[in-house]
Amino acid sequence: MSDSTQALPLDVHNVSKSFGDKQVLDDVSLSLKPGEIFGLIGLNGVGKTTLIKIILDLAKADAGDTHIFGRSSQEVKSRSAISYLPEKFQPSRYLKGREYLSLALSYYGRKLDIEQAKQAAEALDLEPAALDRKVGSYSKGMGQKLGLLGAFLIDQPFLILDEPMSGLDPSARIKLKDMMLRMKAEGKTLFFSSHILADIDEICDRIGVIHDAKLLFVGTPGEFKPAYNEEALEKAFLQAIQAA
Repeated sequence: MSDSTQALPLDVHNVSKSFGDKQVLDDVSLSLKPGEIFGLIGLNGVGKTTLIKIILDLAKADAGDTHIFGRSSQEVKSRSAISYLPEKFQPSRYLKGREYLSLALSYYGRKLDIEQAKQAAEALDLEPAALDRKVGSYSKGMGQKLGLLGAFLIDQPFLILDEPMSGLDPSARIKLKDMMLRMKAEGKTLFFSSHILADIDEICDRIGVIHDAKLLFVGTPGEFKPAYNEEALEKAFLQAIQAA
């Protein structure tokens, strides 16, 4: 099925991946519902970014397959519905902020509306005047906000964000969460990884817990916490990986 109005935004089926002797993903399956926020959690180095790269066809699975709105993720057209922010976002330091945004939008055949960009920048706690400065003058947090701004302005139905809270101060994290919830209200689907579990608990409809190459749990935070007799997601997560 390739009708994006009916197909799931993401369907991962029995995906496995190894690097040499190290198994990074072992028979991982999950699917996303339209209009939900899904958070992928796990320790550093457990395969979160590898799974995202396989979804985006930036890495090849050893087994299994992934589909985006009913199309194989290996089809270039499948990725036309995605906005993506990588874990280590590093735009050219020689570009001005607005030049980066214009370039990002051009890949989707769109032109930058600078007034819209400035409004969105304010919503992410990024000073609009920063868009007229070169990226090389930005702090880490400002660079992250620019990357998020680009992903959001592209305005696709499915967003994949790898550690989007990285480098953000508490104020910016609050504003980012508000923006993600607004996008969900517009019907967009968001899939993101994070190690900041309080943020995951606050905004995610469902979560996936990955550890030692296995997907240990898929469900709501409200289902996950009582399964380990805990009220805090962080404590339930520790119980889950210790029991694995």
